[in-house]
Amino acid sequence: MKVLALSGSLRAASINSALLRAAMRLAPAGMELRLWSGIGDLPLFNPDLEPHVPSPVAALYAEVAAADALLIASPEYAHGVTGTIKNALDWLVGDESFVYKPVAVLNASPRAHHADAALRETLKTMSAVIVEAASVSIPLLGSNLTESGMVESPSVSGAIRGALVALHRAVVLRQSDQGPTLPFVPG
Repeated sequence: MKVLALSGSLRAASINSALLRAAMRLAPAGMELRLWSGIGDLPLFNPDLEPHVPSPVAALYAEVAAADALLIASPEYAHGVTGTIKNALDWLVGDESFVYKPVAVLNASPRAHHADAALRETLKTMSAVIVEAASVSIPLLGSNLTESGMVESPSVSGAIRGALVALHRAVVLRQSDQGPTLPFVPG
């Protein structure tokens, strides 16, 4: 099973990117989790570019099409999602391979509830299937945990593993069901 991870932060020291890298290290057997590094290369969304999709956008489309599910972690800026993740999602609005794609949302800060709600609303509007059992808030902000610290922390690694197992289970059930919304909460 292939899972594409998207971070909504471009910061080198991003706690969200570190969380996704920790998830890569904790992925269960049979799950290949890949953090897509091209998100910062995407041009600003412009519908005029869609007939001749720029190569970074084509790369995003290919990554999403090849993935069985997506895992997103993004910080909150000014009570909303970052421009980085919003831009990527704007490009995916017209991408048919995104429709009914299982998505899990990781929230690294309990204070980021505005962005978490906005991200979920955007994903539902785009017909993503949010896997609620795999979408968790892990209070990392202010913890000073590195990626390795997250992997070594029993509570953090347990929460990450639990989310990944739930995502794995949901995708396997979906593939065996061949239905776009079972056993998920539809978006």
